[in-house]
Amino acid sequence: MTTRFTKVGASIIAATIALGAPAFAQNTMVGGAEMLPTRNIVENAVNSADHTTLVAAVQAAGLAETLSGPGPFTVFAPTNAAFDALPDGTVEGLLEPGSLETLQTVLTCHVVPTEAFSTAVGNMVMQGGGSAALETVGGCTLTASIRDTDNALQITDENGNVATVLIPDVDQSNGVIHVIDTVLLPSA
Repeated sequence: MTTRFTKVGASIIAATIALGAPAFAQNTMVGGAEMLPTRNIVENAVNSADHTTLVAAVQAAGLAETLSGPGPFTVFAPTNAAFDALPDGTVEGLLEPGSLETLQTVLTCHVVPTEAFSTAVGNMVMQGGGSAALETVGGCTLTASIRDTDNALQITDENGNVATVLIPDVDQSNGVIHVIDTVLLPSA
């Protein structure tokens, strides 16, 4: 599933940003589970079969309580397949007790301290002439852009890794989740 951004939708984008809500509110299915906008990020994520690695990492990092808090947060949530694509041993190494600080940094580089639905991010990209910088809780700068071939929202980390948003605008009581296909990493 991709999100399209057009000049025709500029008035919808402006209205959406002004209201701080998604243009098309709906319950979304992620990982075989309905994501309820009345639940917070952690409550919904634990129900997604596609995010068991992310949930385990969030719990190991001690971030579950924070991401259950009032926010608002925008979380770019890598799927299990995204974690599986990392080099062998990477996830296991991050989950070791001695890697807590690194794990926390990696995870918080997926979290923007505001609620940013795809229309708002798309508007920032248009206003930025094709890209927009997103500052994360973990101190990383992500770059949002729109892929020319299909208008998919893409997020690039500081190392040049590019994640495509597979499922945008999963509304949460304390923010929004965008499901992505790549783990974003802080600069070395």
